[in-house]
Amino acid sequence: MWEVAELIPTKEEWNRALSGRHGNDLQKKFNSATVAVCGLGGLGSNIAIALARAGIGKLILIDFDKVDITNLHRQQYKAEQIGKFKTEALSENLKEIAPFSELQTQTVRITDKNAAELLKDADIVCEAFDDAECKAELCNTVLSKMPEKYLVAASGMAGLGSPNIIKTRRVTSRFYLCGDEVSDVNDNICLVSSRVMLCAAHQAHTVLRILANEFDL
Repeated sequence: MWEVAELIPTKEEWNRALSGRHGNDLQKKFNSATVAVCGLGGLGSNIAIALARAGIGKLILIDFDKVDITNLHRQQYKAEQIGKFKTEALSENLKEIAPFSELQTQTVRITDKNAAELLKDADIVCEAFDDAECKAELCNTVLSKMPEKYLVAASGMAGLGSPNIIKTRRVTSRFYLCGDEVSDVNDNICLVSSRVMLCAAHQAHTVLRILANEFDL
């Protein structure tokens, strides 16, 4: 039997590897950014992992829910994490994936009453809720009360429709919308892991493009 030592890279090695892929200037922008992920389900857990892998310096993770067995087919959690708060479980997973990302967890329901305080340090806000009312409330709150922040939201990623109709649209100078803008889980259409992940990838990639000053679509 071979014994494999547990090898964790140093922060210097980690940053050097990322800079080798992204370039020094772009990686510095990623390292200095703070991104809030509101909702840590199928969208949010995948967004957070993609951003952590890219070397985003600080992630604010916001959710009040716990991991359930019904989450495991599309959300980035493990069976052994059932019953844990999603903020706690996702933090555990992110620390394994990207050990030098700073994580701030808020195990609360975000509303128009507490959003300003929870999101005050974020450069970019990702809306990643399943519930349409929660989506609308957060988007309206950020757009009306925090106009200086970038908002990347999602609308339509359910079902087995073509992946090619999931897109990113720049709604205003600081508001981006990802998804097919049609499908709705409330129409008795299921959420399928692969299509949810596609939409989450659009959101994460949009964040990286904003940080790179690539605003066109």
